[in-house]
Amino acid sequence: MTPGRQGHAAMLAFSALVAGSFSLGALAANEIDPVVLNAVRFVLAAVVIGVAALATTGLPRSAAQAPWRYIILGGIFAIYFVLMFEGLKTAPPVSAAAVFTLTPVLAAAFGWLLLRQITTGRMALALAIGAVGALWVIFRADLAALRAFEVGRGEAIYFVGCIAHAAYTPLVRKLNRGEPAVVFTFGTLVAGALLLTVYAAPDIIATDWSALPPIVWVTLIYVAIFASAATFVLVQFATLRLPSAKVMAYTYLTPSWVILWEIALGNPVPGALVFGGVAITILALLMLLRDGAEMQTEQKLRGTG
Repeated sequence: MTPGRQGHAAMLAFSALVAGSFSLGALAANEIDPVVLNAVRFVLAAVVIGVAALATTGLPRSAAQAPWRYIILGGIFAIYFVLMFEGLKTAPPVSAAAVFTLTPVLAAAFGWLLLRQITTGRMALALAIGAVGALWVIFRADLAALRAFEVGRGEAIYFVGCIAHAAYTPLVRKLNRGEPAVVFTFGTLVAGALLLTVYAAPDIIATDWSALPPIVWVTLIYVAIFASAATFVLVQFATLRLPSAKVMAYTYLTPSWVILWEIALGNPVPGALVFGGVAITILALLMLLRDGAEMQTEQKLRGTG
């Protein structure tokens, strides 16, 4: 499997795992302070990734160079997660997923600003098609629901977080100095954990942990291991192999995954028309895969010319 296809496979897994945090997060958001939850989340995720790093690549001393890189990345992703849970206090999971689909365009803009990555015409078309498919899924093929859509406070708060998420993607590529994804992720998580723990220390101490409902613990474990540790590695793995716009393009699949999560949690199955939107998002991703294959072929031809 080529590096590009490895990056696409990583982001496919990323989109499925991230979707779960929307559905579970909405259930737990009003039960615990978002900063407190994410402080613990980052600590647990850092432990998991630290063990994984020691068991695989190790933690080379060179990775500790320029620790300011981890502070920047950890701070940005901490902002994203805190604002996500703050937004989910009032925004429904599917509506929040709608906001999340704005990140590919934002990521493309940051990719140009930070890395001078150019979005090709085919890639721009694929992103646009993916956006249409995502909106189709988000509003369940109901044009009346689309026309009546109003951005609430929760969606607005989460949008700010999505801006941070979009900036994070190209920054990983810009600031990485050859460290393996798992090592770079560990540094990012440790920095984020330190920042959040210092900021939220009084609230962490004041929280009555024994009185928290089970959904908080389920959500905390899920977001720490699957929606933090695993997805951090997947994103950083993918961003070292794909342009920022392509990495974030996989967010278009998230609404589809969210619907599956909602069904699994006992909510009704959407109408058959909704699955037309799923097909459109898959078409967009196939266009991105084809675009990547053509770019690699062109690079090989240039190298032999």
